[in-house]
Amino acid sequence: MTVNFNGVIRMMGILFLVLGFCLIPSLIVALVFHEMLAFKCFVFTILPCFAIGFILIKLFRPSLIKLKARDGFLIVSLCWLVASLIGAFPLWFSGAIPNYIDAFFETCSGFSTTGSSILADIEALPKSMLFWRSFTHWLGGMGIIVFAMALLPSIGVGGQLIASAETPGPTLDKVAPRFSDTARRLYLVYLFFTILETLLLLLGGMNLYDSLVHTFGTVGTGGFSSYGDSVAHFSSPYLQWVITIFMLLCGINFNLYFVLARRGLKSMIRDSELKLYLLIILSVSALIAINLFATGVFHDLEEGIRTAVFQVVSIITTTGYATADYDIWPTFSKMLIFLLMLVGACSSSTGGGVKVIRVLISLKLIRRGVSLKLHPRRVVTVTLGRKEVPQEVSTNIANFVFFYIFVVFMGSFIISFNGFDLMTTISSVITCLGNIGPGFSLIGPVMNFSEFSGFSKLILSLLMIAGRLELFTFFMLFSPHYWNSNKS
Repeated sequence: MTVNFNGVIRMMGILFLVLGFCLIPSLIVALVFHEMLAFKCFVFTILPCFAIGFILIKLFRPSLIKLKARDGFLIVSLCWLVASLIGAFPLWFSGAIPNYIDAFFETCSGFSTTGSSILADIEALPKSMLFWRSFTHWLGGMGIIVFAMALLPSIGVGGQLIASAETPGPTLDKVAPRFSDTARRLYLVYLFFTILETLLLLLGGMNLYDSLVHTFGTVGTGGFSSYGDSVAHFSSPYLQWVITIFMLLCGINFNLYFVLARRGLKSMIRDSELKLYLLIILSVSALIAINLFATGVFHDLEEGIRTAVFQVVSIITTTGYATADYDIWPTFSKMLIFLLMLVGACSSSTGGGVKVIRVLISLKLIRRGVSLKLHPRRVVTVTLGRKEVPQEVSTNIANFVFFYIFVVFMGSFIISFNGFDLMTTISSVITCLGNIGPGFSLIGPVMNFSEFSGFSKLILSLLMIAGRLELFTFFMLFSPHYWNSNKS
């Protein structure tokens, strides 16, 4: 089985067109704020995108050969890589980020909804560049391919096949007979959250520009801000609670919102993953709040609870916004934050990480293993709710978790050549692979990645994309079996 390069290249042409259109809002922002250099840089990026896109679509007509799974893996990986490469050009051309590797890192961080940054002085950048930087979160939150499917339902490619290789989590549910309809409905929910949060932030006194920037970072669970001190810049408890609520909502499996609409709240809250997700947030928030009060970090009850809940929700949803420097918190609280980084949000949400459903099934597999050791003849099954988890699903999840740990280990080994301390090294890999944003020590919530070498930034950028694409979709391309046409 060979790769259908005709279909792959045609999809790249569509991607160039989509990117060209997606750069236009930032172009308008540059005009509004009279940033003419930025305006020219966006024009010089948009025009080639349209030209290349039209040429590729004209040269590579829809093929009669249907796209296969291996084509989907290549298309998705290339789309995310090319989007990051092209998206970096305005930042680089304008001189906002003079080094292209740094610009690539920043854009990878944007599209993958990681939120890690190399910028020491964020507010020095043109507003249109900061807008584009945050808008990449919104585009990447639901997935670039899903966005393309929602806009262009008749693009001649296997929609669900490709999007399933891109969507975070073990499964992608269909909420409509055609995947293009599913994509549009998912984006309607996404757009609803975007509009609603923007309006609520405006009501809290935020201007329209900041409201949009922080909404993109919230609903996409990315975490880019227009200020160096992130959400802490706004001393309003109201604004912080609004952002907390929307981070939490966007960390939930989006398919559950259709369950809510069709069958009501009772059916929605029966979901095992959702129950564990909410339990983790409530219990860890309570533990951190108690620890912060007990150690004298906070004395005001509302502020302490708000800060604890905000940071817990921000980390588990992999958004990465900060209202406090958790790196100076007591060790107990920092340990809980670190563990949350390894959990992540729910499957089929805009969040990253291992995902709550995988953690839940992994815990059930461990319990089954212990039970079988004690009672070797007992038949023990793994269930979610009243349904038995198929052995194939359990095996895939176990493989993913082991591979995730292996990538963290190997990535940390490579990054260790920078000579940074152990916590900086390990947390840099975990935060990029899990699409979280901030880490610990030299890359804490008030720090950045500017001190890393160019090679390390490239490795971390690829880890961001790999993590966003659930590892196997990306790393499969490095297997000789993938490119060997004699292998199925």
